[in-house]
Amino acid sequence: MTTNGDSRLERFAEAMPKVELHVHLEGAVRPGTLLRLARRRRVTLPADTEEGLREWYRFETFEHFVEIYVTCSECLRDPEDFQLVLAEFAAEQARQNVRYSEVHFTIATHARQGANAQEVAHALWESIVDAERRLETRVRLIPDIVRNLEPKWADLTLEWALDHRQRGVVALGLAGIESHSATPFREHFEVAAAEGLHRVAHAGEQEGPASIRETLEVARPERLGHGIRVVEDPELLAEIAADGPPLEVCPTSNVALGNAPSLAEHPIGRLLDAGVDLSVNSDDPAMFDTTLSHEYALVGDTLGLGIDDLAELSRSALRHAFLEGEERRRLSDQFEREIADLRDQF
Repeated sequence: MTTNGDSRLERFAEAMPKVELHVHLEGAVRPGTLLRLARRRRVTLPADTEEGLREWYRFETFEHFVEIYVTCSECLRDPEDFQLVLAEFAAEQARQNVRYSEVHFTIATHARQGANAQEVAHALWESIVDAERRLETRVRLIPDIVRNLEPKWADLTLEWALDHRQRGVVALGLAGIESHSATPFREHFEVAAAEGLHRVAHAGEQEGPASIRETLEVARPERLGHGIRVVEDPELLAEIAADGPPLEVCPTSNVALGNAPSLAEHPIGRLLDAGVDLSVNSDDPAMFDTTLSHEYALVGDTLGLGIDDLAELSRSALRHAFLEGEERRRLSDQFEREIADLRDQF
């Protein structure tokens, strides 16, 4: 997807300090890197060129997307594979001036395929520490429970999340095929809350308001991934606008997977008009051929926003991040200084 308008807005979006709250590590693996990993791990992909992979990424349904996502995940097996993809992800975030990212990661998928979950955790942490030292960008992890997997994998995910709170894990997530109920995982989220772990959940992407209501009741998430179909229920829309949780909106992803007919018809404008607190995110940037900066520029171009509006959306993401008080204040001060300088330039 491309913008049609203001190149100044695109340049501002690229330079603006940013936080990303909804991005999947497995969906951020560059096509070239995926090809190298597939050859190394002897995984057969439907294409053997980057152009071929991009053609493969023309998703027909969400289930089709999940099949491709799982196939790509099979290419990540050994600790060095995970170190590589996180290092490349962090470098790309730093290039875009993304100072802090909370990254979804499906440890259950990799454990099912034979990866050692503890070795994976240590490998990721080494890359996280290195990125913070060299690139001045912070990455934190949100291991996801997958709705459509057996409960034993949710048990493993919760245990992994709790075990590695001191090694980059900030929250427990809920993902997977949304037609599967969130109810079997109520206790997992209750334990996470009791242990002081943050909670987030995907809902209102493939399914409608009933799924959102169930997910809010079961998981009690502090942020809702996607949530765009809340616009189908005016009462629920008013409730979320008044009391939250904030939404993590991923425009290009929603269009690519058929959850919005086009960017022009995407409900983000209606959500903002209703007073819903939200952040802009890239979801699976390599699979959707996008970046966080590009998502901001697309939203700005489509809704006719200016640089001050984009800056306010960036501040919104920072407000919703799971940061401690002093760290939040430091990053907020840094954002304001940079935004002020950028306003003078643009």
